[in-house]
Amino acid sequence: MTQNNTADTLAPGSLPLVPGNWTLDPLHSAVNFTIRHLGIAKVRGRFADVQAGLHIGETPDDVRVSAVIALASLDTGNADRDAHTRSADLLDVEKRPTMTFRSTRVFGEDEDWTMEGDLTIGDVTRPVVLAVELGGVVDSPADQSRHAGFEATGEIRRSDYGLDFGGGFLSDVVKIQLDMQFVEPQGQGG
Repeated sequence: MTQNNTADTLAPGSLPLVPGNWTLDPLHSAVNFTIRHLGIAKVRGRFADVQAGLHIGETPDDVRVSAVIALASLDTGNADRDAHTRSADLLDVEKRPTMTFRSTRVFGEDEDWTMEGDLTIGDVTRPVVLAVELGGVVDSPADQSRHAGFEATGEIRRSDYGLDFGGGFLSDVVKIQLDMQFVEPQGQGG
């Protein structure tokens, strides 16, 4: 297994990834969130149905990330809470079946990057900023395909998207943690 030690090999602002369309590895990726309940405890959850794409260009200016998340795939570990969250009181998955993200700018160096983009829930689109850490690039011992791992963190405000229900019970701030793994286009790199 080879690993690209990005801190030793990158010039500032360069990417250790070959250009092309990288494919999401859904078995090793997760979209997680945390929200405070009553201001004292955290409720953690995830979305299981995620489709994402990573396009690498020659420079960071040419990087594009897109994702579509099925809101009905919400899982907080409590079926009653999940059903209520999916209802018209909160997410209203009948009217808002998906949440989408499209990057608008990526910049940084070494392992630390920032991604700006637009997050859409229902008919509301707002800008978001994610701190992105490049975990590394390695060849999988299973099939020698090249994988890149990323962790992205940020936060949104529910009220920005018209998801105001539960004030006093639920925090307005939702913290987001994405653990994503992408596979290099076939016939590239190595």
